[in-house]
Amino acid sequence: GGPGRALCAAVRDAVRRRAELIDFQRGVWRQVAKIPRGRVVTYGQIAMWLGWPRRARMVGRALRSCPSGLPWHRVVNARGEISRRRAVGSMMTQRILLEQEGVTLHRGRVPLKRFRWRGPKKIAERIRRHGG
Repeated sequence: GGPGRALCAAVRDAVRRRAELIDFQRGVWRQVAKIPRGRVVTYGQIAMWLGWPRRARMVGRALRSCPSGLPWHRVVNARGEISRRRAVGSMMTQRILLEQEGVTLHRGRVPLKRFRWRGPKKIAERIRRHGG
């Protein structure tokens, strides 16, 4: 017993959580890679697709360290806005990249009714069947 056992359990839990977070991050990247040109999804949609509803901020965090070539600019917040971040230049970059793909912003928002992508067919069907 004693503190050694508790420490081992804590380390084991931390390693397990870290592995889950790495899996989540890779899952985010896989979903973002599927978003078609000229379409957007929300952080919350991606979290829902991965089975982590209400974890939109975690999606944003996963995108901070995404591999180059990933279309990160196609992810917007629930209001269709480009999320605020410290690097203001990346906000402008996101807007420019979206506009180059034909996604127009009105008063700083992407009209989600027009440009939202519902996701890969199997995800869209599962959500339609089970709600969400």
